[in-house]
Amino acid sequence: MAVDMELESILRPPELSMVPYPPKVITLANGKKMVVREVTRRDVPKLLKAVHPTMFIDKDYYNVVGARVYAELIAWQYYRVQNEFCIIGQVEGILVGLVNSRLYTKETGMSLHTLAIDRGLRIGAHLFAAKMEHHIEFLEQDDVLIVAESPIGFRRWMTEYGLEPTGIPHELGGAPAYRLTRELYFNAKSRLVVGDRPVSDALLEEAKQDIIVADEKMIREKIAGLKGR
Repeated sequence: MAVDMELESILRPPELSMVPYPPKVITLANGKKMVVREVTRRDVPKLLKAVHPTMFIDKDYYNVVGARVYAELIAWQYYRVQNEFCIIGQVEGILVGLVNSRLYTKETGMSLHTLAIDRGLRIGAHLFAAKMEHHIEFLEQDDVLIVAESPIGFRRWMTEYGLEPTGIPHELGGAPAYRLTRELYFNAKSRLVVGDRPVSDALLEEAKQDIIVADEKMIREKIAGLKGR
């Protein structure tokens, strides 16, 4: 795509400086190691291949979340969204879930989406926790505005973290946002935020070597729970 950089300087929103998220490893319920790490715009084309099948799964609002994540990733890739970051989970290099979010202001975060591709292992919950960890601990924000698009999301975020209801519209629309404060985060941290640092060189090298995307049939099966769950 040809880029007119003079015009791009007008079209691209200004961005705040953000420290990188330090990778960690989480041992899942099945004993496998999930590497949790931040990715860059260069990784978007690979992520889109994993998100695409979810847009056609009419189960637990995956189609809503998938379509929005797909659009948000493209907007991020082409610098049409401000202060976005994306964190992924990989098991043996295979992408099993991702979360994205952004800085609304230096002090306040705006949580976007959590998408688990492999279900039944709390992968979505672990990645959401990593996203909140980044907002509160590494980006040192005061609070994060969050909205749920499914009953599962509401139970995982609003109920488990005891989030504060607000009358503030979330930029995704829908119900008004709930707020995670620093106090609520640290109260929940020992229960919900897990993982070890540093990640071993072997695990991190395996994750960074390639983001492996399962084929569409496998993604649909994992999400639909067709493996006996």
